[in-house]
Amino acid sequence: MAILDCRNLKKSYGVKSALSNVNLSIEPGRIVGLLGPNGSGKSTLIKICTGLLTPSSGEALIDGMSPSPETKAVVSYLPENTYLNNWMKVSHMLSFFQDFYADFNVAKAKEMLKNLSIDEKDSLKSLSKGTKEKVQLILVMAREAKLYLLDEPIGGVDPAARDYILSTIIKNYNPDASVIISTHLIHDIEQVLDDVVFIKDGEISLSSTVDDLREKHGVSVDAHFREVFRC
Repeated sequence: MAILDCRNLKKSYGVKSALSNVNLSIEPGRIVGLLGPNGSGKSTLIKICTGLLTPSSGEALIDGMSPSPETKAVVSYLPENTYLNNWMKVSHMLSFFQDFYADFNVAKAKEMLKNLSIDEKDSLKSLSKGTKEKVQLILVMAREAKLYLLDEPIGGVDPAARDYILSTIIKNYNPDASVIISTHLIHDIEQVLDDVVFIKDGEISLSSTVDDLREKHGVSVDAHFREVFRC
């Protein structure tokens, strides 16, 4: 069974269409790049999958279920914007996630924090924006989820930290789960992807394995993306 199955998914805001007839199936055990320019519909699609938005028509099924409290238990979501409260300490967030999510592996989270030299006693207000985003990613990846939805996980960090973040994603997700990484920074993540989905003006323009795309077009994912989107 597909871990994510979108069927004729549409989302409109009045006369403005954010998503149009999105059909997409993601199998377990894949790392998928959801690729498109800003405003293409990436975040809208992810928010529908998390249950933060409801579709205008069609459906998105997570492990065979519509978004609900049951699917929240198997989906680990990293939003584009930081949601951590400045008055809290890193240790508070560990306790919060441990209480809220039965699949949260606190030992794994502490190990990742240690690798980044982030002290559990640090208050969030004392951390830089990039470090806060690293903490948030660690919290998300320390869950033993079935589907990880990562909205621009490397957009706000310096290039030197991107390799570590990508290796954190690869090493710490459940191998029977799938990861969807939404980004416009194709070059930085191409090396870790199994599949790519191009989205443009709310529509899926391409869905392919990385190997098939390279073989068919004879170029990298990044080069083909630039050709398709003229960027």
